[in-house]
Amino acid sequence: MPRTIKVNYKDLDTKEFQVGVSLLEISHAFERYYNYPILIGKVDNNMTELSETITRSCTVDFYDRSTGSGNSIYGRTAQFILILAVKKVLGDSAEIVIQHSIDKGFYCEIENASIDKKIVRQIEEQMYEIVSQDLTIQKVSVSRYDAMKYFKKKKQLDKVNVLRYISNTYVNLYRIDDLYDYFYGGLAYSTKQIDDFRLTYIKDNGFVLSYPTTYNPECTLDYIHHNMLFDTFHEYTKWGHQVGIKNAADLNEVVSQGKYNELIRLSEAHYNSQLSRIADQIADHHKKIKLILIAGPSSSGKTTTSKKLEVYLQSKGINTHQISIDDYFHDREKTPKLENGEYDFESLNAIDVTLFNKHLAKLLEGEKVELPEYNFVLGKREYKGKTLQMKENDVIIIEGLHGLNDDLTISIERRNKFKIYISPLTQLNIDNHNRIHTSDTRKLRRIIRDNKYRSRTAAETLRMWKSVREGEEKYIFPYQDQADVIINSALLYELGILKTYAEPLLFSVLENDDMYPEALRLINFLRNFLPIPSDDIPNDSILREFIGESCFR
Repeated sequence: MPRTIKVNYKDLDTKEFQVGVSLLEISHAFERYYNYPILIGKVDNNMTELSETITRSCTVDFYDRSTGSGNSIYGRTAQFILILAVKKVLGDSAEIVIQHSIDKGFYCEIENASIDKKIVRQIEEQMYEIVSQDLTIQKVSVSRYDAMKYFKKKKQLDKVNVLRYISNTYVNLYRIDDLYDYFYGGLAYSTKQIDDFRLTYIKDNGFVLSYPTTYNPECTLDYIHHNMLFDTFHEYTKWGHQVGIKNAADLNEVVSQGKYNELIRLSEAHYNSQLSRIADQIADHHKKIKLILIAGPSSSGKTTTSKKLEVYLQSKGINTHQISIDDYFHDREKTPKLENGEYDFESLNAIDVTLFNKHLAKLLEGEKVELPEYNFVLGKREYKGKTLQMKENDVIIIEGLHGLNDDLTISIERRNKFKIYISPLTQLNIDNHNRIHTSDTRKLRRIIRDNKYRSRTAAETLRMWKSVREGEEKYIFPYQDQADVIINSALLYELGILKTYAEPLLFSVLENDDMYPEALRLINFLRNFLPIPSDDIPNDSILREFIGESCFR
């Protein structure tokens, strides 16, 4: 009689299987707990693809597209299906480049072929045909050297170059039909599991691949084009190409030659040029502009940006004052709570908007106002004699979560506000088919800052990231189109720096911690980059806000 193993599902159910059973077969026994196809499993706290066999008793969990881990698998697999569909419709010479995220999807361009709305529709139809065929996605472990030879033969030099700089002896390639590709993350078991997506033609040779999100897993929503955000991405991508940095391999080549100092200077100059242009805009209308509001998702560099913009404006003769929204938090007992009973500090209702607007109105009338200071230990506003009185042409700079929401500054007319949205809109990709998530850059920044200034472990920061992202979805992203300008706070060289600081912190996450799979994913992601020392980063750099030694602290 064959030996069996016991599989425990989240302490809810236990079943027996034969030794060597696939995780896919195990998943079928628990799929009734899920609303969507299971895409990946976790076996004893290790993320495991469904094709793997299980040879010992274990505890399992599974993820569908409504979860963060499952949705990443869904999106990556949809990209692979797209790559195959492009080859089938346009031929082997057509190369798709997955550029960046936009409105819950990915912006893509086609090289070596021309497309229009009709061709994009044909590609989408071919994708659904591939899905209907229920093709198994095979994972093949090959030597890194053999993988490089294969991609060189296929003239996919972006993959040859990125593999050159990683230390793995073996790498995993994935196969659908007769197409092999390299992805730094896992994929679904079969094409049939990716049953909902949409392609939207944009212009020239570009289109967007959209699919269900964790916030709306039921179906793919219509694509909404964000002109300013799109143009900011496009401008930064164009500039990156001009300085010769399109992907991780280009960055690694610069580092391997010891020429990163010049790239640091170029990146800092590009970021500063954005602030200079914005200061010029404000100076041209400074008699009308009374409030400068800066908002963006976590770890975008709002604090450094507001401080540096203040310097640029003062150099043009514009006197500025900074007011912290945090000082206007309600006393703790009046703070709204989440469903789980925890305080919801990210809600607009956590701020005493009435008092904030009363003070703003008085300040703009030239009255002297005593400003509060929030005591986060006691959870109360305190008054310690800090006053502010503005002159006629002074402006107030306010940075914070709700800056773009007019409800925060409801007493001030829109024409008197200048709104800035800031985010590290990463144009750098690992290769043509592996993009870098903007949220991963921010997550790494925050891990480093939280450890340095708040004594938080990497696991603690990772654990709270879900609630951070939920707050951004509710309170920031819906208002990004209301901005007058967008600042891209991404720096071409920063992932080499972040690797140096974040990697040791990620290795501190223990194997039995529920954040271990995410820490391991980030470690594997950082393996695509060579480390860069931080000695030559100027002390007014936005990166100093996270790694330390900022002149603004």
